[in-house]
Amino acid sequence: MRGWTILAGSGAIIVAAALLLWPGPPATDLDSAALVQLVMPDSLSEHEQLGAALYAENCAVCHGVNGAGVAETGPPLVHIIYETSHHPDGAFYAAVQLGVRAHHWGYGDMPRLPHLSEQEIAQIIAFIRRVQRENGIF
Repeated sequence: MRGWTILAGSGAIIVAAALLLWPGPPATDLDSAALVQLVMPDSLSEHEQLGAALYAENCAVCHGVNGAGVAETGPPLVHIIYETSHHPDGAFYAAVQLGVRAHHWGYGDMPRLPHLSEQEIAQIIAFIRRVQRENGIF
């Protein structure tokens, strides 16, 4: 029986490592600086469009175009690590309003962005969640 426990535990470790190391969704975006390649939605709601503009102004410099990440600067937000079951919307609010210590990636801490209102943060989150869904991240 002990052999099965060790085998099951080893399998769980392998699955967890594969999920953490998964590079993200399939390649379609040609942005060479991106850490993951994205499939973009055909259309965005007005709320998501406002979020896309705010994202471009406030987040893209570190997290890349449309959340694809930037080597040496910031992680991709369109990544399985940021699915809603692991990082719910409240985690995004907290990161923007309070900043966040680096804990999944080696890019360093994220500074807070106090100039963004809760409504603006909600619009950014709506945009990122839409792009995540388009790339199979829920």
